[in-house]
Amino acid sequence: MANYNISIIKGDGIGPEIVDEAIKVLNVVGKKFDINFSYTEYLMGGCAIDATGNPLPQETVDGVLASDACLFGAIGGQKWDNLPRELRPESGLLRFRKEMGVFANLRPAMVYDELVDASSLKPSVIQGVDIMVVRELIGGIYFGEPKGKDEFKGWNTMVYTVPEIERIAHIAFKLALKRGKKVCSIDKANVLDVSQLWRDTVIRIGAQYPDVELTHMYVDNAAMQLIANPRQFDVMLTGNIFGDILSDEASMLSGSIGLLPSASTGLKTAVYEPIHGSAPDIAGMGIANPIATISSASMMLRYSFGEEKAADAIDNAIKKAMKDGFRTKDLAAFGAIEVVNTSKMGDIIALNI
Repeated sequence: MANYNISIIKGDGIGPEIVDEAIKVLNVVGKKFDINFSYTEYLMGGCAIDATGNPLPQETVDGVLASDACLFGAIGGQKWDNLPRELRPESGLLRFRKEMGVFANLRPAMVYDELVDASSLKPSVIQGVDIMVVRELIGGIYFGEPKGKDEFKGWNTMVYTVPEIERIAHIAFKLALKRGKKVCSIDKANVLDVSQLWRDTVIRIGAQYPDVELTHMYVDNAAMQLIANPRQFDVMLTGNIFGDILSDEASMLSGSIGLLPSASTGLKTAVYEPIHGSAPDIAGMGIANPIATISSASMMLRYSFGEEKAADAIDNAIKKAMKDGFRTKDLAAFGAIEVVNTSKMGDIIALNI
């Protein structure tokens, strides 16, 4: 029997509700494939501020680093928006990513056949879309120095080193080998020196992967092409700020932000989480869509543990739930045979497994 120690950060808002459903599904798939999961819960975000005064307690850092992988919900909310920036939940999240060393953010954007009408784009444009955005997560303008502001100006610095670009490029090319064997690197090399270094380095690394087709696109054109012809993309490789924007844009191709998972991986550990926020306005109402978090658990099985069959079982169970017409409230208008609450959707997916 395989054994995995998973650190759990439920966070704020709907975080506890959706993480509970992912754990429910993990327990079922574990029984089916003879896998034992042990869970240890830690605080982060607004709940950690309330309990300890710190959005990222050291106990959480140490616990996650000692685990095999982390399943994460969502953090933040208006309750903590008036705190000094360094004490807000979002500040804890940036520090968390840096402490974990999770430099590669993997965000798939796929369209379920049953939900092609849920997108604001025509079905003929999005049918069959399956994109993986690979975003560098702990470098670039969000972390570059110098940064600051005074009464008259604010300044941030976009910085990338060759090793930072090399390691994220290797991730993208290796993923492409298992997918459609295409990488489109997104930059702004016609304007930014840092982007020219990015492009030069990606070209050099790409030469090590002759079976992968490498193309380049400026970020403004990429934003347009994601809407005009998203099926042209397989793996999109880009830096922190561009990836932040493009991955959110790509997520809406699916029709609901509640469907899409993500993985943040590095040399120390990996963190798996839905791409959506904590949605405090619907917390406790039982209407949140847990699929993104359940899919994040599937990514954890696949990328951290190598449990491909178990991951496939979860993915297929989600597809069956969609095919059978079960929908949470966010997707009620799109082919719903029955609208179910958060817990019932978890039950259905577990039963399908």
